[in-house]
Amino acid sequence: MTTAVLIVLVWTSMISMGGVIAETVMLYPNIFRDPPASLVLTREFIVAAGPSDFFPPLGLSTVIGAVLASLLTWRTPSVRRWIVPATVVFVCAEFLFSALFFWPRNTIMFVDPVGTHSAAYLRTVAAEFETGHWVRVVGGVVTSGLAFTGLLRWHRDRVASAGGVVRPGVTASP
Repeated sequence: MTTAVLIVLVWTSMISMGGVIAETVMLYPNIFRDPPASLVLTREFIVAAGPSDFFPPLGLSTVIGAVLASLLTWRTPSVRRWIVPATVVFVCAEFLFSALFFWPRNTIMFVDPVGTHSAAYLRTVAAEFETGHWVRVVGGVVTSGLAFTGLLRWHRDRVASAGGVVRPGVTASP
């Protein structure tokens, strides 16, 4: 079960990281090209589904996987030292930072009625959003790297405990 949970954690954290990076290079140049006009155009374009439909369920899955992985690997220090930081980084950089920093800015840019805020204020909020977004990018990269390393350590420990010889750079054989 631990192996499956670790795989789910790596899988969801890497999908999240990939989604954030894809959003950065494909959507953001259009969304933040010329606020407030580009924000209005974004509202008109992203109507059937958008990032807010994709990232919250994925984030919840990642948090659940990270917490379960932390609990399941707690007694294995060589793995715990990778999984617990992955959990903390994801929760802080992706969930808490998003809730405290991005959600209010999303409301200002995409939920409040058009014309509620001045063009200068919308440009400021958009610039803050773009700058803060790099915290999520770095958080996703760090989370994925830590989770993947934890999965590799888990596998290595399992091979070693099954009697295989594990040496850095050498393929283990049971």
